[in-house]
Amino acid sequence: MLTCKDFLNELSDFLDESIDVELRNKLEKHMADCPNCWVIADTTRKTVQIYKGMDPVPVPRDVEARLMAALEKKMAAGK
Repeated sequence: MLTCKDFLNELSDFLDESIDVELRNKLEKHMADCPNCWVIADTTRKTVQIYKGMDPVPVPRDVEARLMAALEKKMAAGK
């Protein structure tokens, strides 16, 4: 039996339709029995559809610099 954590670990591949039929059936069964996971999958699917229809927007240089600095700091702390 799949847990919600198992479902979330497979969500990306489920939405990309890159999983085997047996796992897809298990995930769909879980969604039928778990309204929370159904909402997560439905909302994520709709969000992806919205963003796929948008034109890319460049990230401002200052935002990119702050993001990269935060990532470097996080990676250094993990060593």
